[in-house]
Amino acid sequence: MSSDVLVSRPHCDSRAVAQGVPHGAPHGAPHGAPHGVLQLSSGAPTAGYRSAKYTPAEWYSNYHTILQQAGTDRLGARSVQRESRILYQDTEAATSDTQAEGTRLLGGRLQDIHHWKSELQRHIEQLLTDTEALLAVKTRLEKSLDVTETPYIISSDNLSCRARRPGPDLVRDPVEEELLKEVDLIRSVQALLKRTTAQVVHQIKMNREAKQTLELDWSDKYRAYDFDDRSGRHSNTSPDTQHHPSSAALQEQVCNPSSWTKFTQDNLSKAMQEERASSSLRALVEQLLQDTTEDLSFQCSSVDRAFSQRCVELSEAKTQLEMKLAQILEQIGDQERNIVALQQAIHNKEAPLRVAQSRLYLRSLRPNMELCRDEPQLSLEGEVKQIDASLMSLQQQLSEARGSLSHLEESRMALEKDVNCKTHSLFIEREKCMTHRQRYPTTSALSGY
Repeated sequence: MSSDVLVSRPHCDSRAVAQGVPHGAPHGAPHGAPHGVLQLSSGAPTAGYRSAKYTPAEWYSNYHTILQQAGTDRLGARSVQRESRILYQDTEAATSDTQAEGTRLLGGRLQDIHHWKSELQRHIEQLLTDTEALLAVKTRLEKSLDVTETPYIISSDNLSCRARRPGPDLVRDPVEEELLKEVDLIRSVQALLKRTTAQVVHQIKMNREAKQTLELDWSDKYRAYDFDDRSGRHSNTSPDTQHHPSSAALQEQVCNPSSWTKFTQDNLSKAMQEERASSSLRALVEQLLQDTTEDLSFQCSSVDRAFSQRCVELSEAKTQLEMKLAQILEQIGDQERNIVALQQAIHNKEAPLRVAQSRLYLRSLRPNMELCRDEPQLSLEGEVKQIDASLMSLQQQLSEARGSLSHLEESRMALEKDVNCKTHSLFIEREKCMTHRQRYPTTSALSGY
């Protein structure tokens, strides 16, 4: 068995080495002792226990080194603590100021968003009101357009009915001219109402597009307001905050405040432009409906006046014809009686003529010298001549009376035909046309109400 004693490796202080203090040289050790050489005791009794033992100087140096290092570390720690307090206070103040500034800016941003959101909301409501008003105007235009079909049908029917007037009354009178004007006016009004309705439909489309643009912008600002409001409510004690390291990175396609404001201002400018266009269009439609209603009403009055005047003329003509017909009928009766009287007078001349002729015949049979043209003979001859002349006059007068009666009959037939014509024309004018025109739409109906 070996007599050598196993010992542990001598302890080496790394901090002392780093500060230049030799290993195994304690503070206050003799300078004559060689560095790194262990001073072992000698003697036979300690043989086997002298290996790897420290000397008192080494022990003294070792704990003084530890004390010195501890003091140095303590001073360094105090310096670090003082600097840490200053840095903590500075960073805390800077962080608080930055956070307060961020909260203030968020508040200002919320005010800006609220302002533009309110403007967007106001113009959205205005566009909605304008669109509803235009829809009401469109309904009025459509109703007015539908209502104009009635006067068009009435005017066309009047022209068709008056085309069936009897020949003598089939004239292009003021009534027909006014009816043709009315038909042309109604067609022009219908075309104008259709074009205006198309303009209103287009404006409604533009209003809805502008309203949709504002609603999208308002929706984005509503969400942004919510996000910024929630961001402004975050504090250091908020339980719902988390780390988002990548959120501070610059995002792509991000607008600047001026372009953000300009975008909303452009949307509002477009909306205001459509609002002005809607207002102008509504005023135009109101004026248009008023003008067309007045024009149609005025033309209707003109046609009615022409019809009334024509009916008065027809009535006067019919009255005159009937009076003349009564006179003609009376004259026909007188002429017929005159013819009868003439025929009776001619008939009455037959007997005297026979008597006179018989007398002359008998006296012509007188013999020889008795056949004398005496006074009776001359009287009888004069009587026969006078009767023959009377008969010729009566025959001629009878012929003239019969011719006059024929002319009277022709006049009677012409008068009766013309009276029937005027009666038929009056029936068409009054019963057909003017009665039908009573269904002419009212002013409110023509205005689309």
